[in-house]
Amino acid sequence: MSVKAIIFDLDGVITDTAKYHFQAWQTLANELDIQLDENDHEALKGIDRLASLELILAKASICKTEKEKLQLAERKNQYYRRLIQSMGPKERFAGVEEFLMALRQHGILIGLASSSKNAGLVIERLSLKAYFDYIADANKIKHGKPHPEIFLTVAQAFNIAPGHCIGVEDAVAGVRAIKAAGMMAAGIGNKQVLKEADWVFSSIINMNLQEILSVKVFCG
Repeated sequence: MSVKAIIFDLDGVITDTAKYHFQAWQTLANELDIQLDENDHEALKGIDRLASLELILAKASICKTEKEKLQLAERKNQYYRRLIQSMGPKERFAGVEEFLMALRQHGILIGLASSSKNAGLVIERLSLKAYFDYIADANKIKHGKPHPEIFLTVAQAFNIAPGHCIGVEDAVAGVRAIKAAGMMAAGIGNKQVLKEADWVFSSIINMNLQEILSVKVFCG
C-alpha cells in the first residue's frame, strides 16, 4: 500500500472551530475599534495567530510593537479558550469518527496538523484523542502554513517519507503547505477555491477512502 499516513487539519475539517476563532478575533477587534466582516473570516482561516493579528491590524493601519502584538495574541487566545470549553463530541463533523475508525482498520497512521496552539484541547473535547498517533500544533513549529513545516513535522514523527502521506485541508494556505511538503492533498470544501488540491470533497463523509488509499506514491 502506497499511503501510510493521513494528516488532518482541524478547523473546517474535523470540526468548526473557525467560528470560535473568529468570535474571539471579533471581540479583540472591537476593543481596537476595528470592524471585521465575512471576507475577514475567510482570510483568517488556516493561518497562525500572529499572522491573523497582522492582517487585522493592517486593516486599520494600526502599528504595535512586537511585545504588544504578543499581548494582543494572548488576549485573543484567552477569549478563544473560554469559548471552546463548551465544545463536545456533538460538534464533530458528520462521518469524522467513522472515517478515523476506517483508517485504523486499514493500518493507516493518523496525524493532526493544526495552526492552533489549542488543537490538543479541542481534540480532547471532541473525544477523538485516541485516534491520533501524533498531533502537531503551533507550539511545535516555527513557520505557519503555507510553509510545509507542520506537515513535515508529522511525517518525520512517523518516520515516513512525505510521498507516502496525504494531507486533508479546507484552506488554500493548508493545501499549499501540503503540496510544498511533497504530499498529495485532499481538500474539504469548494472545488474552485481548493483547485490546487488533488481531490476535493464537500465533507469528510463524502471522502472516497478506497480511491485515496489506492493512489500511487506521489514522490519519495
